[in-house]
Amino acid sequence: MDSSARTDARRHSDDTWIVIPLYNEETVIGRVVTELREHFAHIVCIDDGSTDGSIAAAEAAGARVVRHPVNLGQGAALQTGFEYAVRQPGARFLVTFDADGQHRIEDAMLMLDLAKQDDVAIVFGSRFLDDRTNPGVLKRIVLKTAVKVTNLTTGLKLTDAHNGLRVIRSDAAAQIHLEQDRMAHASEIVLKLGRTKLPWREFPVEVLYTDYSKSKGQSLLNSVNILVDLLVR
Repeated sequence: MDSSARTDARRHSDDTWIVIPLYNEETVIGRVVTELREHFAHIVCIDDGSTDGSIAAAEAAGARVVRHPVNLGQGAALQTGFEYAVRQPGARFLVTFDADGQHRIEDAMLMLDLAKQDDVAIVFGSRFLDDRTNPGVLKRIVLKTAVKVTNLTTGLKLTDAHNGLRVIRSDAAAQIHLEQDRMAHASEIVLKLGRTKLPWREFPVEVLYTDYSKSKGQSLLNSVNILVDLLVR
């Protein structure tokens, strides 16, 4: 890879859309969007019926906002984001990015570098390919169990099936039609991307567990809920 590309802060700006599901993240979404705007020109937040000032904060920071009038769930928000982004002129890649600040922009940029350099249609972020992320023993067990279930049901062999940081080429994103609105959508995305038969990779990323992100749904209980939802559905 050309080392000069890594120093070009806006090297993916023209052909990439950042897709952010948004629900009641008023206190952090402005910072998340502002930092992303240093590297990407195109950011769309799918507001999923927020009742706080999330929409105003996202728009003030420079994001476009598409609104759900009521809360439909993260899967529905992502589907709306996919449909919106693939229709935009020049959109070649989509990056799904969490609103709570737990993803690193540098990881997203390196995943895009990989997709473009190696002609890969899908890059899944994985917190388990290196030792930077420490989710805790119990959460790790639950997430690893979810990975095994997802791999059995999708036929793919991932190390991290519920990581919200993904790079998806537009031709792959156009083939995704999510039906699971809630947390089981993460496994459904894997299943439907696998069915495209397009080339994919995993890439090591760091998930930043903060007190805030944990309070917004990254707790052990939420991980258990994801697993139960996956098994039931």
